[in-house]
Amino acid sequence: MRFIDTNLFLRYLTRDEEEKAQKILELLKRVEKREEKIITSSLVMFEVIFTLEKYYKVSREEIKKLLSPLLDLRGLKLSDKEVFKDALVLFAQKKSLPFVDAFNAAWAIKNGIKEIYSYDTDFDKVEGIKRVEP
Repeated sequence: MRFIDTNLFLRYLTRDEEEKAQKILELLKRVEKREEKIITSSLVMFEVIFTLEKYYKVSREEIKKLLSPLLDLRGLKLSDKEVFKDALVLFAQKKSLPFVDAFNAAWAIKNGIKEIYSYDTDFDKVEGIKRVEP
């Protein structure tokens, strides 16, 4: 198993260096067939999302469309993979909800937590979550 870093995902998704994008595509095909296994971290995925949105100006809905197939790769190991999928849905739906808040809300819901202590009113937009101020 090998770790996959942010820049590989970005080269593949943005295709700003086509030769590298093609090599990464071949790697991802091997991962899907489970000929090779890769692992990445939550921080890598956060960085990919942040960079696509802020630097490349990719829409939230497009980010969801781009990342969903990657998260579905059978040979990709990522903690909280299902939470990422749920968070991408929230992120695409709620236009002013930052991804980190979407992730935290999705994580709370998945873990049966219905209330979040926060002054951040973004959580008020998430069904199934009640924001509580101390």
